[in-house]
Amino acid sequence: MPTVELRFAALDGHVRTARMIATAVSRRAGIPVGAADEIKLAVTEACARAVRVNRKHAPTSPVHVALIDAPDSFTIKVADCGRTWDEVAAGPDGGLAPASTLLDLEPTSDDPPWWAAATDDDSDDGGGFPPGLGLALIEGLVDEVEVTRGPDGVGTVVAMTWHLGLDAALAKHS
Repeated sequence: MPTVELRFAALDGHVRTARMIATAVSRRAGIPVGAADEIKLAVTEACARAVRVNRKHAPTSPVHVALIDAPDSFTIKVADCGRTWDEVAAGPDGGLAPASTLLDLEPTSDDPPWWAAATDDDSDDGGGFPPGLGLALIEGLVDEVEVTRGPDGVGTVVAMTWHLGLDAALAKHS
C-alpha cells in the first residue's frame, strides 16, 4: 500500500476524519503504536492550517492529503490551495521559526506581540496565537518536516516524515 490520498472540503469537521485515516494507515505502514499520538497531533495541526488557508483564499478548493508508505519511512503531505506561505513563519536561518520565537517567551518590551497587529482585511483570529505556531509544533513531533510551494506554484504543501527504525523496517518486510 504505497499511497493513500484524501481530498476534503475546507470544513473543520473533516480534520478528525483525516486524523483517523492517517492513524490507521500509519499503523499499517509499520509506525510504532507509541507514535500514534504524535501522528494524530501533527495531522490535526497540518490539516487545520490547510482548512483555515483554503477557507480564507480558496473556499471551494479541497484540502489534499497524501499518506505515503515507503520502505524505510512514512510521509504525510497536506496541501492547501491558498496563497503560498500563508500561515508559515520563517526563522532567521530560513527554516521554520521555532515555537519560542513565535511566542516570544522572553519579551524585551511591553509592546503587544508582532502578530497581534494584523494588517490585512482577511486575517483570521487564530485564537490569539501567531501564524506558523502549528508548524513549529509539528516540527517537534516528526522526524522531518518540509514546507514547499504547492503544485503549479499554488498553495503550500507541508510534508511530515517519520523514519522507521531498523527493527520496524525489518518487521514490515518480513
